[in-house]
Amino acid sequence: MADKKNKYQNIFFIFGIVVLAIMVTQLDFAEVWKGLRHAGYWFFAVVALWAVLYIFNTAAWYIIIKSQENNDLPANAVKHTPVSFWWLYKITISGFALNYATPGGLMGGEPYRIMELSPKIGTERASSSVILYVMTHIFSHLWFWLLATLLYIITQPMNVFMGMVLGLITLFCLVGIWFFLKGYKKGLALRLMNILRHIPGAKKWARGFIETHKEQLDNVDCQIAALHNQNPRTFLGAVLLELACRVVSSLEILFILMVLMPSVNFIQCILILAFTSLFANMLFFMPLQLGGREGGFLMSVNGLGMTASAGIFVALIVRVRELIWTAIGLLLIKVGRSKQPKNKN
Repeated sequence: MADKKNKYQNIFFIFGIVVLAIMVTQLDFAEVWKGLRHAGYWFFAVVALWAVLYIFNTAAWYIIIKSQENNDLPANAVKHTPVSFWWLYKITISGFALNYATPGGLMGGEPYRIMELSPKIGTERASSSVILYVMTHIFSHLWFWLLATLLYIITQPMNVFMGMVLGLITLFCLVGIWFFLKGYKKGLALRLMNILRHIPGAKKWARGFIETHKEQLDNVDCQIAALHNQNPRTFLGAVLLELACRVVSSLEILFILMVLMPSVNFIQCILILAFTSLFANMLFFMPLQLGGREGGFLMSVNGLGMTASAGIFVALIVRVRELIWTAIGLLLIKVGRSKQPKNKN
């Protein structure tokens, strides 16, 4: 089993490195060097900030895993092995690195997280904790976009066009929040697989997967529902940690823009990050959201009356920071590997 795990680790690592190398070649190195010199020491603050932000992400996932210890588990569940917070921190960074480098986002990082966590707590609990964390991560984004919409209405001048745009964003967020609350209460794994059964190209695989793993999917959904129904404090805590991470990550925009305009304020940075991330997530199928994030920054800063050069500068520094942390995350896949206990689950 260890050899098989090492094989998959190597596949994740090699794939990520290849994609990262391709993305690095797309950079204009002269422009990057000019931007880094302009940013000065603020660039190091931006890179260091993400070491803190990943602690928020890890804490949200960690309390989800810990909460499952008290839930009713199947009779054949694997005995719990303690999960170290800092080990989980390493897995979190590597998981996000794979997500950044993988077209489709969740196609890389989440299978890796499940693979790493399964030997410690079993496949079903590992799967449910990862699904729960992803749900919480997306759920917090919806609340963040809703918060940004309210902040825009309060702090920025309005016109008919922006009113329509903000109205559509609000509707989208409310529908998304409703969908995820339903998923939290009744589970989402089997529902998502049932949706795949009706999608051309995936329906044959999905039907076979459901028939083979129906019991496991039901157990995963029971554990997902248990977090919301039996552990409301854990559910709320995980969501608040992820939402706080979104808000604090706006400091990255603040650090970068202070180089160009010392008068910039934190609320403007929240708005820029919110609307940029909304636009970039609409292009989730692109590795590192290439092009989408840059376009989002340009539209966001222009919408707040800033110059296009400010948007280009922010996008450049953020892109370099993402590449650095993606490289760190991929290297961490190969660091600290240890023998895991065997299990039959």
